[in-house]
Amino acid sequence: MKHFPTSRLLGALPVTAALLLAAVAPVRASASGHALPGDGLRLSVTTGDSRSGDTRGTLLLCDPPQGHSRAAEACADLTAANGDIDAVAPRDAVCSLLYAPVTARASGRWHGRSVEYTRTFSNTCVMLAETGAVFALDDEQLPELPELPELSTLPEV
Repeated sequence: MKHFPTSRLLGALPVTAALLLAAVAPVRASASGHALPGDGLRLSVTTGDSRSGDTRGTLLLCDPPQGHSRAAEACADLTAANGDIDAVAPRDAVCSLLYAPVTARASGRWHGRSVEYTRTFSNTCVMLAETGAVFALDDEQLPELPELPELSTLPEV
């Protein structure tokens, strides 16, 4: 077994402590939320009841918009509602009366103020109609009536 001189270990201690503090400082700055550019919300959608739910989530950043496939639209919805998800303009939609609960959650910061949001909707269609693109995490879209094909695109008989 090797023995190291105590004086060498004590001499290396301040250097080691300085290196550890230098490595932790950037992590602490980003954990405070101030290092993230612009506004950001951690979003999640849980399908089913609380006992057997499937949860999806992402971090939505709005300067520049990124986080999920409809980030630009979600950021525009939030900007128009001043970051208040309950104030997002509802979309016209025809949703079924099927009860398939989904719970939407958001937490983060919008223009320097804290945002906390949790709401359970009767189904995904209702959630998307009432929250716009904010919780459309998997490129979900409101159901629309199918459009009739152009006559010119129909195959000739």
